[in-house]
Amino acid sequence: MADKILRLVEELVKIPSPSGNTQKVIDFCENYLKGLKVETRKNRKGGLLVTIQGKDNSKHRMLTAHVDTLGAMVKEIKGNGRLKLSMIGGFRWNAVEGEYCQIETASGKTYTGTILMHQTSVHVYKEAGKAERNEENIEVRIDEKVTNEDEVRALGIAEGDFVSFDPRVQITESGFIKSRHLDDKASTAILLKLVKTISEQHISLPYTTHILISNNEEIGYGGNSNITPETVEYLAVDMGAIGDGQRTDEYTVSICAKDASGPYHYRLRKHLVQLAEENHIEYKVDIYPYYQSDASAAIRAGHDIVHGLVGPGIDASHAYERTHQSSILHTENLLLAYVQSEMIE
Repeated sequence: MADKILRLVEELVKIPSPSGNTQKVIDFCENYLKGLKVETRKNRKGGLLVTIQGKDNSKHRMLTAHVDTLGAMVKEIKGNGRLKLSMIGGFRWNAVEGEYCQIETASGKTYTGTILMHQTSVHVYKEAGKAERNEENIEVRIDEKVTNEDEVRALGIAEGDFVSFDPRVQITESGFIKSRHLDDKASTAILLKLVKTISEQHISLPYTTHILISNNEEIGYGGNSNITPETVEYLAVDMGAIGDGQRTDEYTVSICAKDASGPYHYRLRKHLVQLAEENHIEYKVDIYPYYQSDASAAIRAGHDIVHGLVGPGIDASHAYERTHQSSILHTENLLLAYVQSEMIE
C-alpha cells in the first residue's frame, strides 16, 4: 500500500510542471481517475475539478492540492550563449545552484542544462565562494554547442521559455522519498488515491465533495475559484514545513493552526484533531510564519467558507525535499476520516 502511493508521487514529480505550464501533469491526473465513477472537468485556468456526489447536496466540501511547482523562465539570452533566469515561485537561488534543468521551447522541443554561478570555476574566479547568489550571477549552461546568442536562438530558445528543475527523486528502503516538488505533489498523490479509494470501495459520503487539483498555488491564486456557493468547508492539503521551533516532522500528519495569512478556522482545526485521536492517527499541530495556502487564497478572494490546512511533513521546503511514507499514510487516513465525518456545528 505505502509503496504504491510513493510510486505515484514519483510519477508526479517526474512530470515538469512549473506554474504556468502544467497541462501535462493535469492530463496525468485526469487519466489516473479515468474509469472511476466520479465527475471530472478542467477549469479555465487549467486545473482539474473532481466531484463526488454525497447524500446531502445542499452543503459541499472542497479539498485541494496543487501540482504546479517552482521553476523559472528564460529572462535573457546572454552574449556567451548562456541563459539568465526569472524565478517562478519563492525559492532561493542557492537552493537550485548546481541543479540539472530542462528548457522547453514554445514549439515543445526540450533541451537540458545546468544551473550554475557565472563565477563557478575556482581556478578562474578568486571570489567564487563569496559571489552573491542572485539573478545577475546565476545562469544556465545549455547542453548544446553554443557560444553566443545567435546560436542559442537558432535552437528555438527564446525569452519566456519555461525552465524546470530535475527532481532527482529517490525512494529509500527505509521508507523515505526525497525529491524536488514534494510540495505539493505528495499531497496531490494523496488526494488522487483518496478519490480512487472512495470510488473502488463504494464509500458513501455525507456531503457532496469536490477535489480541486490546482495549478497556480506557487504564485498565489490556485484555489480561489471554482468554489460552489454550497461549499461550507474548504480544506487545503499541502506540506507541513519542518525547521527550528516547529513540531512538524516527516512521520506524522501536520494540522496547521496559523500561517502568514492568520489563524485557520478554530472549530475545523479541533474537529481534525478529534478525528486524528479517535482514529489513532499520529499528528502534530503547528504554526507556519512564512507560508500561505490555497485555503488562504480562497479566504482572501472573499469566499464565506470554513477553511483548514493539513498535509504531510516535508523537510527542506523549496529545496531538495524529503518525507516518509508514514507521514503520507497518516495524512491519507485523516482525509478519509474527514470526508466521511459530519460537518462542524
